[in-house]
Amino acid sequence: MGAVRKHDEWLSKKLKDAGFAAEYLNAAAEDDDPATYLAALRKIAEARGGLAHIAEETGLSREALYRTLSNRGNPTVKTLTAILKVSGLKLSFSAKN
Repeated sequence: MGAVRKHDEWLSKKLKDAGFAAEYLNAAAEDDDPATYLAALRKIAEARGGLAHIAEETGLSREALYRTLSNRGNPTVKTLTAILKVSGLKLSFSAKN
């Protein structure tokens, strides 16, 4: 088993924990490239039920969900909050230091 596969399995297991998933997403949000955040959200969605489950629960088609969470995705706030909610997370803000 390769190192990348071991890491992916470890990360998927860790992302099942909502607290870890929230910190992972917060760290991704620190990057200036929105694609980093979307990639992190996709990994969380995959780990916390899978994209088919997320699509079913949000009412989005799987194709729309894949497109939304791609490097070129541009989700609406409504879509973003729906994905987060089904993933067991919520959107919050803090003051920039």
